[in-house]
Amino acid sequence: MRKLTVGSLFAGIGGFDLGLERAGFEVRWQVEIDPFCQRVLAKHWPHVQRFGDVRECGAANLEPVDVICGGFPCQDISFAGSGAGLSGERSGLWYEYARIIRELRPRFVLVENVSALLVRGLADVLGELAALRFDAEWACVSACAVGTPHVRQRVFIVAYANSEHGRSGLRDSIAQAFRPLQGFDSFAGARAGYRERLADPSALYRNADGVPDRMERNRAIGNSVHPSVAEWIGRRILEAEERLGSDV
Repeated sequence: MRKLTVGSLFAGIGGFDLGLERAGFEVRWQVEIDPFCQRVLAKHWPHVQRFGDVRECGAANLEPVDVICGGFPCQDISFAGSGAGLSGERSGLWYEYARIIRELRPRFVLVENVSALLVRGLADVLGELAALRFDAEWACVSACAVGTPHVRQRVFIVAYANSEHGRSGLRDSIAQAFRPLQGFDSFAGARAGYRERLADPSALYRNADGVPDRMERNRAIGNSVHPSVAEWIGRRILEAEERLGSDV
């Protein structure tokens, strides 16, 4: 079976990209406006096509792919932010994400954001996906659930075009594959390791001692999707694909 192709929006330092590659996907393009993150992406994906501003991307310059992934900006959604939600200048870039989905029509869409999205915009995001004829599964997953020394609780949405290409059985297949997502977090148990290692932030960020030239790196890490979560999601997509193929 051929590799499923991926386009990465708001790519950051490539957490989604790395995790999906580990699962067996092929990254074809990345969109990221931050110069530091662009340099990281260029180092690790030198042969992947990259673009800067999501507002300047679409069907005219992005190759159609099987999967579009990305964590759109959270500043207006986060409880630490203004509370403007999807009406805000930064988090409102979700609508550019939706526009690109509309233009490229991928088979799968993976969306990540802070847990505050549950009460500051999730209904609108799901409504937009539904209007684009995508069904979706979603849940909160903490980075500490995959063994990291920090919580980083995030909402992950897995959306799929149920009616595309005559794939009427995809809904049941995806729902079955992603049913464990709701129990994947193990949040309470995972916090033990987080507490144990929280006393040494330098170990988490590799000598994050406040020196200015490390600030960009630490910010990029803090905004990143954990690759292990992305890999887990990617493997569930492949399971769903395999299950659907065996049922045809």
